[in-house]
Formats: sequence, structure tokens, C-alpha cells
Amino acid sequence: MHFPPSHINNPSMFRSSYYNQSAQPQSLESKMVKGRQGERVRLYVRGTVLGYKRSKSNQYPNTSLIQIEGVNTKEEVDWYLGKRLGYIYKAKTKKNNSHYRCIWGKVCRPHGNSGVVRAKFTSNLPPKSMGAKVRVFMYPSNI
Repeated sequence: MHFPPSHINNPSMFRSSYYNQSAQPQSLESKMVKGRQGERVRLYVRGTVLGYKRSKSNQYPNTSLIQIEGVNTKEEVDWYLGKRLGYIYKAKTKKNNSHYRCIWGKVCRPHGNSGVVRAKFTSNLPPKSMGAKVRVFMYPSNI
């Protein structure tokens, strides 16, 4: 997902003093902060939609199976229980001034012993979402 750069909303950027800031001496603290300025902080963990919960002949599209990146055991899943998920996709028509839409969900429980989780979304995930990325957000927090 692409967000506009933050400097677009900064009117001081268009003043000549904005471009000459690097010539001024800076304290050690401001140099340390300056180093992190370009990096984007990701407030979610990536996950992949594996498919729907299913048996041999039936599938249950109201429950989706999600593999969370870096989670490989049932014990590691415990921290993610109750966390919010977002399946973000691009639509052809604009809604709320954006082409991007989101289906929200929640991590319900583990599925098996390999770190896969079961998740329920507000509306069932479409079949084209299989293999696609979801965002596992760090809230609500249990700490």
C-alpha cells in the first residue's frame, strides 16, 4: 500500500530555509533522530492466507487459516489470540476517496501444531485472497 510522503502536507518545505537546514550545526541528539527519519515503522506482522478451514469433503468459508510470519509453534500463537487482522485489497471503484478496502478479522485459536491460526472475518474472505497477504496488528494488547 502506498501512502503519500509526509512532506506534501508540510508548507515549510517550500521556504528556502527548509533546504538549508543541513548547513546549521546540530546537537548529537538531533543527529540520532535524523538517522531514523527515512525509515518506515511497521506496526503489524505479515501473514498469509492459506485457505478456508476444511475437512476432506467440506470447507467452511466462515473460518480462514492464516500463517503468521515467524510463528512456528502452538505456544507462539498464544500471544496473537484476539489480535486484529486486516485483509487489504484494491477495488476498481473509489469509496471514501480511496481504491483500497479492508476486511477486518480476529484471530480465534491455533490450528494444528505449526503456528497456523484460525481467523474469523466480518465477511468471508473471497477466494482470490488465498495466498495473499494479511496484516496482523498488535492490538488489542493483553499486556
